[in-house]
Amino acid sequence: MLAHTSDVVRKTDASDAPPIEYGRVELARPAGEKVRVRWFDRFLPSSLTGIIGLALTAIVVPLLLGTVGAAVQMRDLSSSSEQLVLNGVLATRYTQSVVRQVAVMERSARLYQILRRQPLLDAVREVRGTLDTTLDDLARLPGDPARAELIVSLRETADRAVVATAALGASPGGSLQTYSDLARSADELSRLAADQTQSELAELRGETERARRRLYWQSAALLPVTLALILLFTRMIGRPLSAMDAAIADIGHGRLARPVAIGGPSDLQALGRQLEWLRGRLIEIADERNRFLRHMSHELKTPLANIREASELLIEGAVGGLAPEQREVAGIMRDNSLRLQRLIENLLSFSEWESRQGALELRDFELRPLVQAAVGDHQLQIGARRIHLRVDVPDIVLRADRAKLRMIVDNLLSNAVKFTPDSGTITVSASTNEDWLVLEVADTGPGIAPADRERIFDAFYQGATPAGSLVRGTGIGLSVVKEFVRAQGGTIEVLDGESPGAHFRIGLPLVVSAESVESRTP
Repeated sequence: MLAHTSDVVRKTDASDAPPIEYGRVELARPAGEKVRVRWFDRFLPSSLTGIIGLALTAIVVPLLLGTVGAAVQMRDLSSSSEQLVLNGVLATRYTQSVVRQVAVMERSARLYQILRRQPLLDAVREVRGTLDTTLDDLARLPGDPARAELIVSLRETADRAVVATAALGASPGGSLQTYSDLARSADELSRLAADQTQSELAELRGETERARRRLYWQSAALLPVTLALILLFTRMIGRPLSAMDAAIADIGHGRLARPVAIGGPSDLQALGRQLEWLRGRLIEIADERNRFLRHMSHELKTPLANIREASELLIEGAVGGLAPEQREVAGIMRDNSLRLQRLIENLLSFSEWESRQGALELRDFELRPLVQAAVGDHQLQIGARRIHLRVDVPDIVLRADRAKLRMIVDNLLSNAVKFTPDSGTITVSASTNEDWLVLEVADTGPGIAPADRERIFDAFYQGATPAGSLVRGTGIGLSVVKEFVRAQGGTIEVLDGESPGAHFRIGLPLVVSAESVESRTP
C-alpha cells in the first residue's frame, strides 16, 4: 500500500505540475483568475523595478525643478542686490565729488574776483574739466531721466559760471550768482541720487518679498503633489504586496480554499501564479494524505478488531483458564488494542473532517451517561495507576452530535490520563450558563508549556515531553477536539491558575443549530 501511494504521488507530480522555469517565469494563469486592468496601467512599466524607477523620477524631478528654480531666483536676487550696492556707492561717491568740485570752483572764482590772478582763473577752468569727467562717470550709471536732465543742466550752469568768472577781468563788478545756482544743482543731484538709491532698494525689497512668496507657493504646491505621488505609487506597489502577504499567510496556516490572484507589476503577478501553483500542489498533497490515512485506517480496523476480540476471549477464559501472568499479558493486549482503536478513530475523524466529508448528526441526548461511558473506557488505566477521578456532571440534556461529543470527552480524558502522574487527580465537571454547556477537564500533571499553547491544537503537533515521561502522542487528539467543538459552534480554551496541570474548558450551545453547522470553519 505504501508503494502504491508513492506511485500515485509521483504520477501527480509528473502530470499535474505546470511548467515553471525559475530563471524565466512561464506560468499559466490559474483558471478563473481575473486580474483587474485599470486604464492607466497601459502607460505604466510592467515590472516592479520600472515602477519604482518611475516613482523615484516622478517624485524627485518636481523637487529638483523646484530647487533649481529657487536657486535661480536667489542668484538673481543676489546679483541685483550686489549691483544695487555697487551703483549706490558709486553714485554717492560721484555726487559728493560734484559737490566738492562745485565748491572749489566757487571758492577759486571768488578769490579771482578779489585778486585778479590768472592762476586762479586757470584753476576754475581746470576744476570745470574735472567736473565734466565726474559727470560723465555719473551719467554712465543706471538712473532715471530726471537725473540725466539735471546733469545736462548742471553742465550748462557750470559753463555759464566759467564764462561769468572770466568776465570779471574786463568788468570787475561782475556777478557770481551763477555759482549759487550751480551749488543748488549739485545739491539737487546729490539728493536725486540718494532718492534713486532708496527707490531701487525698496524695489529690491519688493522683488525679494515676491520671490519669497513664489517659493512659498511652489513649496506649498509641491508638497501635496509629492505626497499624492508617494501615496499613488505606494498603493500601486503596496496592494499587490499586501495581497501576496495575505496569500502566504493563508498557505502557511493551511487555509487553501481561496485562490491566489495577484495584480500589479508583471513580476509580482508571476510570483502570485507561483503561489497559486503551490496552493494547488498543497491541496493535492493533502488530498493524497487524507486518502492514505482513510485507506490505512480502514485496513487496520479489521485485524485490530480481531486482536481485541481474541484478547477479550482469553481474559474471559473462553479457551481455558489463564494463569495470573497470562491474564495480565492479555489485559495489556486488550488495553493497547483499545488505545490503538481510539488512535485510528481519531485519524479517520480528522481525515474525514479535513476533507469535509464528515457531517454533523444532531439529536437530543443526556450528557451524564455519555461522560460515564467515556470514563468507563479509561477505567482500567485509571485504576491501575491509582488515579483519583472526580466527576461532577449533572443531568443535562442537549442537542448536538453525540458521537463527536463523545470523541471530544474521550480525547480530553485520554490526554489527562496520559499526563497525570500515579496517584494524581483528574476532574471532569459540567454546568450550564444560560443557553450554553460548560464542560471542563483538568488534571494534576505537568501542564502545558507556554511555548506550546499556541500550537497544541494544530494537527500532528507534539509538544515537549515532560522530564522523566515516556508518554508520546500522535498530535491528533486535541486537533480533533478543536475541530469538533468549532463545528458545533463552540469554543475551547486553556485556563491558567485553576488547576496545577492542564485545564481545558469547552463551551457548547445546548442546542446546536443549523447555522452552527453551516458556519463551521476549516
